[in-house]
Amino acid sequence: MIGAFCFAACSILLGVLAGAVQVTVPDILIILAGKIFHVPLYNGEQSTEMIIWEIRFSRVLLAFFVGASLSLAGAAFQGLLQNPLADPYTIGVSSGASLGAVIIIFFQIQLTFLGHFTLPVMAVLFGMITLLIVFAITQLASGKLTNETIILAGIIVSSFISAFISLLIALVPREDISQILYWIMGSVSMRGWGHVHLIFPFFVIGALIILYHYRELNNLALGEQSAQFAGMNVKRKKTIILIAASILTGSAVAVSGAISFVGLVIPHLVRLLAGPNHRHVLPLSMLIGGGYLVLADLLARSIISPKELPIGVITALIGSPIFTFLLVKNRRQKHG
Repeated sequence: MIGAFCFAACSILLGVLAGAVQVTVPDILIILAGKIFHVPLYNGEQSTEMIIWEIRFSRVLLAFFVGASLSLAGAAFQGLLQNPLADPYTIGVSSGASLGAVIIIFFQIQLTFLGHFTLPVMAVLFGMITLLIVFAITQLASGKLTNETIILAGIIVSSFISAFISLLIALVPREDISQILYWIMGSVSMRGWGHVHLIFPFFVIGALIILYHYRELNNLALGEQSAQFAGMNVKRKKTIILIAASILTGSAVAVSGAISFVGLVIPHLVRLLAGPNHRHVLPLSMLIGGGYLVLADLLARSIISPKELPIGVITALIGSPIFTFLLVKNRRQKHG
């Protein structure tokens, strides 16, 4: 656990340190401490202080919350469905959240009673609705919520939603296409403290619920019948965990767009390193996933500087071969 904290902290510090304006580590720590505690500690240029706090630190913190949210949701989905292929994307939650966000952006909707929270709330809501549709298809197909059928239904629903999003993009005026396409590919650039404030309450609620239910996830890993014999209300607990994971996924998608493979690869790696106990898997996935996305964002804005790549492209390029390797290794161990 200490190693994961160190990795997350070093990733955040490195993310804030890297940039065109050179700032020393002590100066960064002084600026951050002064801003956090509202004490004027930094004696350097005000423009440097603004760059560190308003631009770099807010972006790095947003990347951390998005990565932590997706990884924690992925760990919960994998534990709940007892399937290493389960994550917010393969079961359709992320696609549903993306659809909700694209609709809000496309029609420029802002509900009066939600204000700036319209986008994340609608993304969470559409993610949950998509999950219900996946469960309904699964129930119709097999008569019960089998894990394999849930994955297949999620892929089907995701494909349909992707086609619908493509249709909306085709109807968007040409000058607005790049904005929506860049958002769909996933990015934390041009974001600020407003986006951090949007995701933070959803992150806290979703994370606390999932971290609290680590025992239930351990019981479910032994099978639903074993969990019922242990006195657990399986249906109720699964519903609570699924809602919490949907909250994390929807809020992350709302502020950063679609970022793939984080919720799939990171929990899988954590299980290989720390074992299957969700008491360790959940917090480690959260910390390592957050740090990983900070580093992925650093790579996205550095590799072809001064231009930036969408962070979703980086995570897909890194995640695809890693997950392929892990999948092949896992299958060989089972059959060899």
